[in-house]
Order: sequence, then C-alpha cells, then structure tokens
Amino acid sequence: MGIHVTLRYDDPRAALDFLTGTLGLAPGHVATADDGSVAHAEVFWEDTAVMIGTRSGSGDDRFDTGRAVLYLTTDTPDALHDKAVGAGAELVYGLTDQSYGSREFAVADPEGNVWCFGTYRPAAP
Repeated sequence: MGIHVTLRYDDPRAALDFLTGTLGLAPGHVATADDGSVAHAEVFWEDTAVMIGTRSGSGDDRFDTGRAVLYLTTDTPDALHDKAVGAGAELVYGLTDQSYGSREFAVADPEGNVWCFGTYRPAAP
C-alpha cells in the first residue's frame, strides 16, 4: 500500500535525467510509445515510486498534471543539498532548521515542480 505521485512533463527524458542524476532518485522502468516518447516511467525514493509521463498538450486530459510540490524524507539533507546545488539545481530555499524539528531544503526541477527534502517524517495515526 502507498501513495505514488504521477507527474507529466513536456520533456520527460530531461526530467528523468534531473531526478536521477541531480537529485539521486533511483531509475526504474521506462516504457516508450510508438513515436519514441516516454509513455510511462518510474523513479524511486526509498520504497516510493514517482511515475512520469509525457504531457498530452490537450486541454481536456484530466491526467495532465500541472506543477506540483513534493516532500521526500532523508536522513542526510546536508549532503543531498550539496549534491543538488553542486549539480546546478535551482534552489527554492536553502537548508533550514524548521520549528517542528525538520532540517530541509527545496529545489525546482526544469519544469517548475518543487522538490523538498527534509528529516520530518509524517506518522500515520
């Protein structure tokens, strides 16, 4: 069981390169459409999948997502921050110690989605 986010990109191959190369998500399955575009791809953060697809460009596609904000947990925010910034990621906010005990930062991907990384781990009741 789990919640797995789906994002659509104009250039999903560039998004996959950014997510795996710059942010360190693990690559998974990539399926291509007949025209060679990315029909479906998966990247992983621990045991959670982020599913990637190509924007259709059609205004009536209910699955064509807009920008999103994602929060990923990490025990090593400082090292991940340094890796992302060193790779040229656009910093949304730098390393911050939050009042609720999390140490976190955020970067934007090439299409404007915001990827937050921090030590806060929500717990189910």
